[in-house]
Amino acid sequence: MLVALTRELGHNEDLRRLVGDLAEVVEVPLTRTHYRDLADVGSELAALAGGPYATLVVTSARAVRYVPLALEVATDHVDLLSVGPATTRALAEAGLGVAAQSAGTALDLVDVVAEYPVLILAALGGREELAEALASRGVACDVVACYETVGVELDAAQGASLRGADVVFIGAPSAWRVARPYVRPDAWVLVPGPTTRDEVAAEHGRVTLGWGDDFPAAWDEVSSGR
Repeated sequence: MLVALTRELGHNEDLRRLVGDLAEVVEVPLTRTHYRDLADVGSELAALAGGPYATLVVTSARAVRYVPLALEVATDHVDLLSVGPATTRALAEAGLGVAAQSAGTALDLVDVVAEYPVLILAALGGREELAEALASRGVACDVVACYETVGVELDAAQGASLRGADVVFIGAPSAWRVARPYVRPDAWVLVPGPTTRDEVAAEHGRVTLGWGDDFPAAWDEVSSGR
């Protein structure tokens, strides 16, 4: 069985560890990152009216470079929450510890947030399940986009690798838009959350939540041939 890891180079190690020796893996990056200027993000943060923020959610390792700016509009004892072990490691490398980590998606943190208001550092056009869930509970929450992931054009070898994959990890709708011409109808697509699942499911029959804690059950389904 061949599994395609499709995040940018250097960002696939957590998924590689999930797969372990269960299958052969190939990396086919489907997106690249455009980072916003630090000064622009700093100005946007300073203009927010919702602070000082008691909880700061960092949704990706890519957003860690903006955390010092976010801390300037946070309380002295802000709860720092991270999405995924890669984000936690990046924060640790920056000398920052987290109060809690989501092993899967940001939505897993909805019951962890205990102090308000909340500031989320996220991707432009990224999943907003956490902000929506907090808002539904009446929790004051602001989201600042720090970077954007955009699709790349695959070369012939990359396209062939993706066509040969039996399982494809897709992390965001932007990645699926690149992948969809190459993914076989019988291949499984494993996604981190409901937003990406719904995007993929509109065009592909075999899709399931399969990142983080969802991986074991997803792999059972994949390997059973159902």
